[in-house]
Amino acid sequence: MKLATLVSLATLLSSVLSAPLVAQRQNGAPDAATITQLAPPLGFHSGVNPTGTGDCDGAIDGADGKPIKIPCSCPPAQDVYISQLIANVQAGKALNNPTVSVTFPTTDSKADKSARLNAASVTLQNLNGPGKGCPVVSTTFPLQQKAIDAGTDVVSTQSNLAVNQPAPADAQGNSTGVLDVGTIESLAPALGFQSGINPTGTGDCDGAVNGADGKPIKIPCACPPPQDVYINALVKNVQAGIAVNNPSVKVTFPTDNSNQSQSARITAALITLQNLNGSGKGCPAVSTTLLARQKALGA
Repeated sequence: MKLATLVSLATLLSSVLSAPLVAQRQNGAPDAATITQLAPPLGFHSGVNPTGTGDCDGAIDGADGKPIKIPCSCPPAQDVYISQLIANVQAGKALNNPTVSVTFPTTDSKADKSARLNAASVTLQNLNGPGKGCPVVSTTFPLQQKAIDAGTDVVSTQSNLAVNQPAPADAQGNSTGVLDVGTIESLAPALGFQSGINPTGTGDCDGAVNGADGKPIKIPCACPPPQDVYINALVKNVQAGIAVNNPSVKVTFPTDNSNQSQSARITAALITLQNLNGSGKGCPAVSTTLLARQKALGA
């Protein structure tokens, strides 16, 4: 009898240990890596056109055709958004507003994509307490929902990121329509370097590329920018088809895997960086490894 009990217990323990991790989490929530991968992109960044009274432009235009005003701190930084989303999904509720349940299914169905957008929206709206957070119009979530409902997953209605601007084109200059944020994020060339390396004390730091003397070329210590700042600016430029901060410069972002298209995407990234804060005001190419990768594609 004791032997049978031990065998049963061993069998049960074995089945528990071999079960997928995701199944052992509260409410069957996915793990952090899966949530991060499937998290709806914010599609916008904070601090656009501040009024001086704490309000800035949001990602969505109102009935008057002008951007709806939002707190200048919205949307939050990408890492803040993701960490809070993970916490809420794994708890099965908005931790800062526990009466609101959160689900995060992982299939590609319309219903599951909408549920993930809802989880992201709940997270933002309760970021700092019950009902205290960022409005959804500080993101492109409403546009993403329309795209899901339409079965396209492509944001066909432009926000104020790209109002009255030409659509992106492929390497041959042919219009391709407005790319969705997720596609741009997934194909965005990696910067390949980080800011703040070996500061001199005068605002300069080491760049990613060595000069003729074999030493790193000096760059502003703020370069390259944080990943979320880079991605948000790249999305804005690609969806506009131009460098928004330098409109005379065209931006193309073809999506195939040819060397020509990969090189065009690197050019789009370089243009974005070099005009990050205004026309010709941004980060130099040598703050990244982009030029080396573009050269390799050419070779």
